[in-house]
Amino acid sequence: MSNAYFQVPPPYNEPVNSYAPGTAERQTLKDKLKELRTQQIEVPLIIGGKEVKTGRTAELKVPHNHDITLGVYHKAGKEEVEAAIEAALEARKTWADMPWDQRASIFLKAADLLSGPWRNTLNAATMLGQSKTCYQSEIDAVAELCDFWRFNAHYMAQLMKEQPYSPKGMWNKLEYRPLEGFIFAVTPFNFTSIAGNLPTAPALVGNVALWKPASSAVYSAYFLMKLLQEAGLPDGVVNFVPGSGGQVGTPALMSPHLAGIHFTGSTAVFQNMWKTVGDNIHKSKYYPRIVGETGGKDFIFAHNTADVDALVVAAIRGAFEYQGQKCSAASRMYIPRSIWPEFKEKYTTEVAKIKMGDPEDFSNFMSAVIDRGAFESITSYIDYAAKSDEAEFITGGKYDDSKGFFIEPTTIVTTNPKFKTMEEEIFGPVLTIYVYEDDKFDETLELCDTTSPYALTGAIWAQDRQALIKMADRLRNAAGNFYINDKPTAAVVNQQPFGGGRASGTNDKAGSAMNILRWMTVRTMKETFVPPKDWRYPFMDAE
Repeated sequence: MSNAYFQVPPPYNEPVNSYAPGTAERQTLKDKLKELRTQQIEVPLIIGGKEVKTGRTAELKVPHNHDITLGVYHKAGKEEVEAAIEAALEARKTWADMPWDQRASIFLKAADLLSGPWRNTLNAATMLGQSKTCYQSEIDAVAELCDFWRFNAHYMAQLMKEQPYSPKGMWNKLEYRPLEGFIFAVTPFNFTSIAGNLPTAPALVGNVALWKPASSAVYSAYFLMKLLQEAGLPDGVVNFVPGSGGQVGTPALMSPHLAGIHFTGSTAVFQNMWKTVGDNIHKSKYYPRIVGETGGKDFIFAHNTADVDALVVAAIRGAFEYQGQKCSAASRMYIPRSIWPEFKEKYTTEVAKIKMGDPEDFSNFMSAVIDRGAFESITSYIDYAAKSDEAEFITGGKYDDSKGFFIEPTTIVTTNPKFKTMEEEIFGPVLTIYVYEDDKFDETLELCDTTSPYALTGAIWAQDRQALIKMADRLRNAAGNFYINDKPTAAVVNQQPFGGGRASGTNDKAGSAMNILRWMTVRTMKETFVPPKDWRYPFMDAE
């Protein structure tokens, strides 16, 4: 038994490779892309460490090229979910009792595996399966997930240092325990890092999990699961159960052993999950911890003193990187009329230079949206705007699904600040701009705050410091991640803890100790060294 105080190795943000021409990483990544693209795999469920093939399969498709299939994956149902719950609860018996430093070591090893021998595999898998450019994939599938694993171990150690005051004659302690039961981790298609973090953040502190990856991102998720196994994660701690929301989610949510939900996805799905838990709470052994990051209608708000050249770059990157498929992507913009002509000219000139296509062509800035459902949903908004006399297109507006699910970087200018595309989440490469009169600055701030039900990210732009102060104060509750003279995307672990409020989620800040604490339950222990032996108190004595 170890008998020392251990310190987690100092965490650091993983360096991001550039993949610029002439770099070593550029060619090795291209080699891995070719290797993965030219082979097909069969992805099983992984329950209690064992591969399970249900025979109910779906294809692993490439969004930017309908002709490429990466393989098939097996889908879980009620029987497999129940088996996974049983396997998780069995694994908990030893995992929860494992010394915390040993659990931390597993995830620190996973981070080093990812930053080293697994780097190209996860990067290439994310590029192929989710149509990310090499740089967007590097930031996500490699750097951010390494950061999650390293910093989460650090946060756990820091939290456990928090101990209460002990007066003379006693010793007060706080013991940080995992939750009982299992965690249901439901992960999205758009960030491989989130897919890796949602089941493992609770597992780090001793919990066990069922992991349901998005059906459109099973490919990269499977490689992550294999990496975790190589890192030494014991069987059953994380159980890999891809499948439909109803077939996997319903039995998981209705289990009396459900201890928590770690979710990233749509607001509607999250609200339905919360309702299901509430409807079944009388059958549950626990009050489940519910942590969710959901939708966004993220804004850029410009003052007339904004740096126009920098604002153009922020709008393009914020709205169109990864095809706008980020919950933090810039989706609506408020710009004063006085700088609108200059902005419009420079912006449209730069957007016209954007190349879109296969991410294996490193000259492309954008690729395809994730699947047909997304394609049809996004283009329905474009079609709506095309028919409206309250909107005009200044870029894009066209789309094509003949080879892949491609949508041009589309910019709508509306005369109606409550136009549909100013209010509703689109989750695609569509930015809507409202041009406001300079003397309507205060009123437009009010519109920005109240138009959307979401409050995830937002950015304000001005060179005037008093204007920045006013904007930040007035929009205090409009975004959980708030950016000043920057785009509203690209939060970094330990630098900008991520999450929002209102309809955007529970704001439990992934990439911080706040999130890790949600997966702990604390036992207060008081030891009295010399307990009293007389039940009577001094005030009871005679005069």
